Amino acid sequence: MPPPRTFECSVCGKDIPAKAKACPHCGACEKSGWNEESDATDGLDLPDDDFDYEKFTAEEFGQSRKKRGKEWLWWVTALILLIVIAATTAYNMLFQQ
Repeated sequence: MPPPRTFECSVCGKDIPAKAKACPHCGACEKSGWNEESDATDGLDLPDDDFDYEKFTAEEFGQSRKKRGKEWLWWVTALILLIVIAATTAYNMLFQQ
């Protein structure tokens, strides 16, 4: 039996000539994800249904620890700064005329 004259692109699904180096429709090639074993994949590289995103991010990026101890300090600092600016503005308006 002779080899097939075309095969299906694993990215866009269009027919490609058997010896083509890239898909003429979508431009996919061996380097961008299209390969000779196109029947082995569906063109997608998605995680399985049992993929645990929370576990993945914890392993990849480490546990995120929020340091709430310093958070109040920034709020107090911002509040004090606003009070100082308001008092300075009020003082300048009253006594600098």
